[in-house]
Amino acid sequence: MMTESFDVVVVGAGSAGCALAGRLAARGIRTALVEAGAVVVPSESTPIASLAATAPGHVLNWAYHATLAHGRESTVPRGRVLGGSGAINGGYFVRAVPADFADWAVPGWSYEDTLPCFRRLERDLDFCTDDVHGDSGPLRISRPAGPLLAPVTEPFLQACTALGYPAEPDKNAGGPPGAGPVPTNAVDGRRVSSATAYLPPPWGDAEWCDALTVLGGRAVDTLLHSGGRVHGIRIGGDELHAGEVVVAAGAVGTPALLQRSGIGPEDTLRAAGIAVRHELPGVGRGWSDHPAVFLPLRSGLPDPHPDAVAGQAALNLDSGTDPAGDLEVLLFAHPFAPGGPAHLMCAVQRPDSRGMLAVTSPDPADPPRLDFRYLRTTSDRHRMRAAVRVGADILRVAGWDRAGPGDGGPAGWELGNDTRLDEWIQERLTTSVHLSGSAAMGTGPDSVVGPDLRVHGLAGLRVADTSILPSVPRRGPAATAVMIGERAADLVAAS
Repeated sequence: MMTESFDVVVVGAGSAGCALAGRLAARGIRTALVEAGAVVVPSESTPIASLAATAPGHVLNWAYHATLAHGRESTVPRGRVLGGSGAINGGYFVRAVPADFADWAVPGWSYEDTLPCFRRLERDLDFCTDDVHGDSGPLRISRPAGPLLAPVTEPFLQACTALGYPAEPDKNAGGPPGAGPVPTNAVDGRRVSSATAYLPPPWGDAEWCDALTVLGGRAVDTLLHSGGRVHGIRIGGDELHAGEVVVAAGAVGTPALLQRSGIGPEDTLRAAGIAVRHELPGVGRGWSDHPAVFLPLRSGLPDPHPDAVAGQAALNLDSGTDPAGDLEVLLFAHPFAPGGPAHLMCAVQRPDSRGMLAVTSPDPADPPRLDFRYLRTTSDRHRMRAAVRVGADILRVAGWDRAGPGDGGPAGWELGNDTRLDEWIQERLTTSVHLSGSAAMGTGPDSVVGPDLRVHGLAGLRVADTSILPSVPRRGPAATAVMIGERAADLVAAS
């Protein structure tokens, strides 16, 4: 058995974990970053226009089986590589909005509290002369322009304007919702994850430091804890000991590891044959994600540049009850298959429905059960219909509506009838893969971590990824995940 000791062990090298580990090591804190997946991203997986690594069975993603709603099954990709989901996703890099932080109401985590971390992580190439954006961070942020602006992007934005929606030229400015280009962390058509931005060679482009150890292909079996304190991790026959362990394995991997370690709801643990070491009812429960459906554009439209980002522009809007914007219509400029149409993704961004996650055994090779429980509330079903109808309006105004029967879009009689449209949505429902809140931050009985990210009732253990967010942000969580890593580095270094 190998035993090593570090100041901090970070479990999970995703968007938050890489930022956290890189920042700690740069301060001279001896840090081990442990990743279950590969530590080298194949060159064929770096083009931002390609989402090939998200396909079921691809070696770079976990491809969890999940139930979305009422028997609707799906495969949920999560990054299984250095950089996590940020190394395989579409490059959408939009911050949570001020209303999200107000809703979460966690001391020390207001929009104003976190803005310095957002600024520190970025070098915004389009907006860098104000007090909202950063101009020297490790991640370069830009919006589609020039040859990388898809031919369908301007017509999409013009259709939104014609329908009366306001412009939102900078979706990271914290302003009111509207239609505008999507900020992305792609450079020259290449996906840049937090691994590339925050880690030193040979893993990334940051300045070299000798305080970081990266271990790849190492799935953690369990956390080591006794006497109310976590003091390390076990990987097979090896142990890593640390003054502090930070779990940053993602909103699926983190609650699964906690549960395998005997930390979680008593009924879930006992059903999986796991001894209850520390009961925390909120682990794996009460999380949320953005339910979505796709509307195809008319076939035969011009193809985008091969290096163009897929998600080019988005309309964020209020369904009637949320001025901060609880719906999104996102333009996907690249077809999902050669010769196919581009799509609009219509999503509910502030859902009421909540999901559940449960491990089935103590074996990390056994995937957890994921039940998204989408559209369980009347309000969620109403807003999903509203999002689809807005998307259909955009298609109509832009001249991209149905080319003929059987092209996949809802017919007029379906759009005009709630029951029929609900049936159409149910048959096509998918997930935005933005799972958040599976180890939520707060002080209530169902929270898992406090504002300092320490797990309630256990010393030496913190969580730092999107599982801490009390609910999914109104925008995709990629930028917020990196911010969490930045903020966690401050908290850990100060302790």
